[in-house]
Amino acid sequence: MTVWDRPEPPTRPVPLDRERIVAAAIALADEGGLDAVSVRKVAARLDAGPMRLYGYIATKEELFDLMVDEVYAEILPEERPGDWREALRILAHRTRQAVLRHEWLADLLGGRPALGPHGLAVGEATLSALDGLADIDTVMRAVETVSAYYTGAIRREIANLRAERATGLSKHDWQRASGPYLTKMLATGRFPALAKAVYDGTDVEAEASFATGLDWVLDAVAAKLTTPPA
Repeated sequence: MTVWDRPEPPTRPVPLDRERIVAAAIALADEGGLDAVSVRKVAARLDAGPMRLYGYIATKEELFDLMVDEVYAEILPEERPGDWREALRILAHRTRQAVLRHEWLADLLGGRPALGPHGLAVGEATLSALDGLADIDTVMRAVETVSAYYTGAIRREIANLRAERATGLSKHDWQRASGPYLTKMLATGRFPALAKAVYDGTDVEAEASFATGLDWVLDAVAAKLTTPPA
């Protein structure tokens, strides 16, 4: 029996249900990352005994599943987009925005499909936007390709944010600190392509870079989608 099928036990002295448990776990994760989440810590925040929580969740992994599904409710579009391209673009941007609000989600993206009700609703909305544009295998590869892009891009952005906090250096502070070494290495002439990127390339903010890369991926997907014959 999955966590989605298992009924909740009766309410006892301290009011408790999965909704309260998940909200407490998300609050802990938002404050300190996934390492800050444990059954004991969630129980303490709810002023309940840890053993009571095991009537609602069997493992910490189940708790993570419930947390992810709760955030998928934030990702699900409020209205159906006009076309497949807009649907995938909205999914990517709403996922990025959700991860920026709940940074820990970056560590749980890209694994097995989310099977909670909100995760399934996001999957349904995504696939239905491409229904009829190509055979199902092509549609699945299209969704996987876009997902692989935004998952990787989001994780890279979060890794940079974490590096800033760990070192106390912003992106530009780090570039200035690394400048003398990098200048010396590029002056050797051994890295001409890197030198061109450093000296001639444009420094783009994360959001703009994300949007541009997403459009390129969507262009590639559009080339593979063909309307099947009637």
